[in-house]
Amino acid sequence: MNAPQISKVSTRQVTGVVLAIVLGVMVIVGLLKSFEDIGPNDILVVQSPWEGKLTWHVTPGVKWQGLGSVEIYKKRAMYTFDAPMEEEIVLKGLEGKPDVKVKRKTCSDGIAVQFNEGGHGKMCGSIQFEMPLDVTNLNKIHTKFGSQAAVQRNIVETMMGKAVYLSGPLMSSRESYAEKRNDLIFHVEDQVQNGVYKTSQKEVRTKDQISQQEKSVTIVEIVKGKDGKAERQEESVLNDFGIKAFAFAINKLPYDAAVEQQIVQQQQIAMDVQTSVADARKAEQRTLTVTEQGKANAAMAKWEQEKINFKEIAEAEKNKQVATLNALTAEQYKKQQILQGEGDAAKKRLVMEADGGLELKARTIVEVAKVQAEMLRGTKFVPDIVFGGGNSNVNAATNLTEFMSVLAADAARRLGTDLRVGGTEKTSGQGVNAPSAQPVGGPKGR
Repeated sequence: MNAPQISKVSTRQVTGVVLAIVLGVMVIVGLLKSFEDIGPNDILVVQSPWEGKLTWHVTPGVKWQGLGSVEIYKKRAMYTFDAPMEEEIVLKGLEGKPDVKVKRKTCSDGIAVQFNEGGHGKMCGSIQFEMPLDVTNLNKIHTKFGSQAAVQRNIVETMMGKAVYLSGPLMSSRESYAEKRNDLIFHVEDQVQNGVYKTSQKEVRTKDQISQQEKSVTIVEIVKGKDGKAERQEESVLNDFGIKAFAFAINKLPYDAAVEQQIVQQQQIAMDVQTSVADARKAEQRTLTVTEQGKANAAMAKWEQEKINFKEIAEAEKNKQVATLNALTAEQYKKQQILQGEGDAAKKRLVMEADGGLELKARTIVEVAKVQAEMLRGTKFVPDIVFGGGNSNVNAATNLTEFMSVLAADAARRLGTDLRVGGTEKTSGQGVNAPSAQPVGGPKGR
């Protein structure tokens, strides 16, 4: 009787525990389905469990869920197609050098791109996009795609692939590598946001930069309207849903082996050209330097010669001034001498007119007397032995006196000088008169 009773109690307890657990789970689930916490970059949509009404929340915080289903979108997200990987390519050796195996970085999820000369590449990069915040566009997005991943896959990735595919033919591989890299970025971003271009194609003949051989190339050009803006083949689906794409970036653009080979060769050619240009510029600069140095030397030599010329001119001018000054000095000296001579002559003339040249006459007589005395030195006018009376000495003295008088008179005649004091009388053509016997000092008596 006891065993069946124990079994019945155990069944009740188990049933109660199970019901409690179920109820607890329902309460917990109900609580969890009643509120949702969203972040500042989140957009929350709540679909009510009975009516299916969509309620959008674009501000951060705890929001009422009401047991409805929720989906979270990101206000701003990034589509990245740059999963890193390495690959190995073989580049043919340049100028007889052996082939080289090169490892390069690429991406496994890159977008394929083909250029107008047939070269291929793989574009690795990223682009950001923003979701709209208005209910109309959000409802359209959620109704058609239902999740953030579906929006990225069906809208952003699709438009990126189409834009990259249609941007490649607008340029060559080399142009995308060098001068038109910015154009490539602009064309891709513009077509993602606004729609793909309407384009036209034409065949042109161009030279291959490596082989220098002509080849046909299909050039794709953008069709532009009257306003100069690009015409669109179709509008972008991003605009249809209010999604904005921006900040497109190319991180890597690895080309296929053939294009890489051409790029390496073109770089080598460009380097050779740049080296040649640099050498030419160096030679030109050296020529200019030598020319300018020659001009400088010539100018210096010219100025050195000018300095010499200026010095010689200055020296000649100085000599001229000195000569002029010397001439003036000589002329002055001449005038001075003439004036001094005239003054001396006038002085002598006045003296002669005043005293008859008495002083000169006296000096002349003295000089004559000296000469006569010198001549008569040793001459004996009186014999050593005298015979007779004393008159012999007297006669001898008289004779000597007379002889001296004759000599004086002869000297006066030769000088043309009147020995008379104050006398200047001259004979006509025969000198002066005989000297008067009257002694100097004038006659006595009276």
